[in-house]
Amino acid sequence: MSIKSILAKPFAKYIALKFYKQSNNAVKIQQNILKKLVSDAQNTTFGKDHNFKKIQTYQDFKKQVPVRDYEALKLYVEKVVAGESDILWKGKPMYFAKTSGTTSGAKYIPLTKESMPMHISAARNSLLLYIAETKKTAFVNGKMIFLQGSPELNEKNGIKTGRLSGISAHFIPNYLLKNRLPSWETNCIEDWETKVDAIVDETINENMTLISGIPSWVQMYFEKIIERTGKKVGEVFPNFNLFVYGGVNFEPYRKKFDDLIGRKVDTIELYPASEGFIAYQDSQTEKGMMLLVDNGMFYEFIPSEEFFDKNPTRLSLADVKVGVNYVLILNTNAGLWGYNIGDTVEFLSLNPPRIIVTGRIKHFISAFGEHVIGKEVEQAILETTAKTTISITEFTVAPQITPIEGLPYHEWFIEFENQPENLQEFAAKIDASMQQQNMYYLDLIEGKILQPLKITSIEKGGFNNFMKSIGKLGGQNKVPRLSDNRKIADELSKFQVK
Repeated sequence: MSIKSILAKPFAKYIALKFYKQSNNAVKIQQNILKKLVSDAQNTTFGKDHNFKKIQTYQDFKKQVPVRDYEALKLYVEKVVAGESDILWKGKPMYFAKTSGTTSGAKYIPLTKESMPMHISAARNSLLLYIAETKKTAFVNGKMIFLQGSPELNEKNGIKTGRLSGISAHFIPNYLLKNRLPSWETNCIEDWETKVDAIVDETINENMTLISGIPSWVQMYFEKIIERTGKKVGEVFPNFNLFVYGGVNFEPYRKKFDDLIGRKVDTIELYPASEGFIAYQDSQTEKGMMLLVDNGMFYEFIPSEEFFDKNPTRLSLADVKVGVNYVLILNTNAGLWGYNIGDTVEFLSLNPPRIIVTGRIKHFISAFGEHVIGKEVEQAILETTAKTTISITEFTVAPQITPIEGLPYHEWFIEFENQPENLQEFAAKIDASMQQQNMYYLDLIEGKILQPLKITSIEKGGFNNFMKSIGKLGGQNKVPRLSDNRKIADELSKFQVK
């Protein structure tokens, strides 16, 4: 056993004790964070514009600070990007995490000297809590790979700018640098397919113990390993036993990954965003992720069914309930205020606060008032493929409002690893699950407003080819589980099985 393995256990135990003490005192910690955030930013332009000096309570805060998305906050962000100080947060940001927006083009999310360490410590602590629970430390002695964006940074008015994953690469602690792959040069390759090939070259003969990344892109890496060697990933990397992921729900991928690896491995789910590191899985036995209540952010929650109302209910952690779908709102030590991150979450427990991500508030289908969400379509796939040999690579759903004949329906685009013998029977089982989960969908089917869903099979590699065709192959990009329009559907149709 190495020195790192020996030292990891007592440090992990210390971090775990601290973490659970915070989690069991979540409401009070959140109240204190709001006070500190408001106090620290009261002399900024935003703080002055919104009377931060007069804010004493959460009720005061809600009256002064409206909920905004990036577009609505853009006038302030543009001043920060232009190099001005004390606009959204004191001083200037350390970095801008550059992301692609759907309506506003490039988005520049500030990362400050207060917020950046929170991203790094959260990623580290997720591994330490895994060690504290399982007592497994062998992975710290092997090689670890993080499939991520390029660490090369540009500059915007004196402030370094890049993808969050690329910025984070500059903060890898010294004790992990010797374990970390791929090399800096390989990580800087922009073309994703070329990059994955280079990563295979660098890792194929190494003692890989931990692999991390968005499941769809790790899957591509695994498939190339198998193509190159003719062996399962678990044979090529016999000591690989921990997969860390984020960005999407892993459950629809789990069966496929078990097959690619050749055995089951432990997994840790992370919920990092450019705006802040929100949650991570703290247990191999409990469902969901623990909300990080002492990570420089004050959270608010709006019931998703009210979100588009004129005056929706706006709640702090003190007033949320289990089982309700909420839109997540952030207030951060990077200067984002009343910020709609676009994600929806549901609480599995309140003390401690454990959540699951249920989808995106903009990613739903309600062409007929059914309001189908990501959690429901993923659950339908899981229920239908359970206890079968059917394996799905990727899928997405869209409404077909004007079919050539018959009633409208939901069209499911599915790329099968191995297709069911009876596609209509498979579709009927998914539809039955959807009806059971969503009463509005059930009413529309029974009322003959919609006909049952139909499946369009996508050729193998079709989803990757689609992403490549729109310039979004790899990195942090992912296909939405569902859309309320036909934009993605019409493009994916080009890749359907003939």
